[in-house]
Amino acid sequence: MHSSANTSLSTTPVAPVARVEAPQLRAALGMFATGVAIMTTRAADGSPVGLTVNSFASVSLDPPLVLWSLSRKSGSLPAFRQATHYAILVLAVEQKALAECFAKSGVDRWQGLPITAGVGDVPLLPDCAATFECQSHAQHEAGDHIILVGEVQRVTLRQQARPLLFHGSRFYTEHPLG
Repeated sequence: MHSSANTSLSTTPVAPVARVEAPQLRAALGMFATGVAIMTTRAADGSPVGLTVNSFASVSLDPPLVLWSLSRKSGSLPAFRQATHYAILVLAVEQKALAECFAKSGVDRWQGLPITAGVGDVPLLPDCAATFECQSHAQHEAGDHIILVGEVQRVTLRQQARPLLFHGSRFYTEHPLG
């Protein structure tokens, strides 16, 4: 039998919460270890576009949906906003240099790289720990970022790959605990 407890909300005034400052929030978020990925697509003119992110997460297995977020200030935003397809390349430990290259602005990130074409002609790079080739499913405005949700069309993975990790503004490799 379910009984309802008599509960009442406090009418005591609550002091306003201090605004969380961006540097403190960034430092606290840095305590959450993440994987490192490169997002790729094609610009309207067909040129490859890509950048390093650590804001990738799963959403749903059925249908297969994943999400990531991109700053409204990113120079890559127009390409990803208009893209029908994009890829999420989860990096392996030996791809740290790629992560660093794709995190820089004002450089040719693609120079000398062996690009292949994926679903929707998205640029793919070899030897990633996992690759998710996605069709754009939804975009949501959220503060100073856009959340992009993709429906996974094809996935590939290297079973024995060791993932590249990011924590506290530094790269790490995995170290199993047991």
